[in-house]
Amino acid sequence: MIYTLLRFSFMDFSFLPKYWSYFNYGVLVTIMISACVVIFGTIIGVLVALIKRSNIKILDWLVSFYVWVFRGTPMVVQIMIAFAWMHFSKAPIIGFGVLDLDFSRLLPGIIIISLNSGAYISEIVRAGIEAVPKGQLEAAYSLGIRPVNAMRYVILPQAFKNILPALGNEFITIIKDSSLLQTIGVMELWNGAQSVVTATYLPVTPLLFAAFYYLMVTTILSAVLKQFEKRMGQGDKN
Repeated sequence: MIYTLLRFSFMDFSFLPKYWSYFNYGVLVTIMISACVVIFGTIIGVLVALIKRSNIKILDWLVSFYVWVFRGTPMVVQIMIAFAWMHFSKAPIIGFGVLDLDFSRLLPGIIIISLNSGAYISEIVRAGIEAVPKGQLEAAYSLGIRPVNAMRYVILPQAFKNILPALGNEFITIIKDSSLLQTIGVMELWNGAQSVVTATYLPVTPLLFAAFYYLMVTTILSAVLKQFEKRMGQGDKN
């Protein structure tokens, strides 16, 4: 009987024709969340890294405190606290094609994951900037380039090449971390899979199919990032 149950749980994909839309909807929401977090998290991370290099002590202390808090506490706790604070917000539910987005749940999730990711990206960017030889900055100053422009056009492009693999890993992590939003009811991929488990009483196969979806998305992203790294490397050689 145990063998029959295991075989049924692992091999029965008969739920797919009826519940395929749950996974397609979930992966679209996951990609949308991840894209927003990548944009906002990168902006936050770069700004925090630049502030930490400034000589304004109060700002340096504030961003250091922010990084300390978001790196030192679990993301799921941060998400739940943000959702509790925004629980009484009047954020609307807006439809985009097949997506019905409940912003009262999406906004706290996107904000927290962006802030969490920004804390890690700031350390990645800081390390990348420090890896650029100091002579590059001195050479820019000797040519009369203003400090802001020197950082923008000389240091950051070189730092970006150094940190690209680490940024790629962070972006892949963001896709997987988006599954934590199921704790506040966001219908992303993992929540969709759990809904199928509840509806079909199949404890394994819907989760395996969701894992396969995650694997495909992260594999495609990894391939794109590898191609981008190769192009950047060719630019160095030329």
